Amino acid sequence: MPRLESERLQLLPRHLEMVRQILGRHVADAEVWAYGSRVAGDSYEASDLDLVLRTPTAPEQPDLRLGALREAFVDSNLPIIVQVVDWARIPEAFRREIEAGYVVVQGAIAETPHRA
Repeated sequence: MPRLESERLQLLPRHLEMVRQILGRHVADAEVWAYGSRVAGDSYEASDLDLVLRTPTAPEQPDLRLGALREAFVDSNLPIIVQVVDWARIPEAFRREIEAGYVVVQGAIAETPHRA
């Protein structure tokens, strides 16, 4: 069950739009996947939204924008907690777990040099 249809993401459309706006402002060139309970189908209203940030052009290099992105979610009006991890900073075993079932929230749309 790798990439899943976006309908599998248990998130209200208005909240998904808010998430996408924040992602577009901070990491427009990155691919962002949702994983965890909101994709697996066992979430509840207050479940966290788990996201992983990936930059296809340099997936093994940490993204220096992660802190600002996390802060933007904290400062947002979203009624849920959004947890964001960087693909480059997570263990291989965790990557395999995510790859077992995820929904693409944002595809990579441009290449911007924000890597270390």
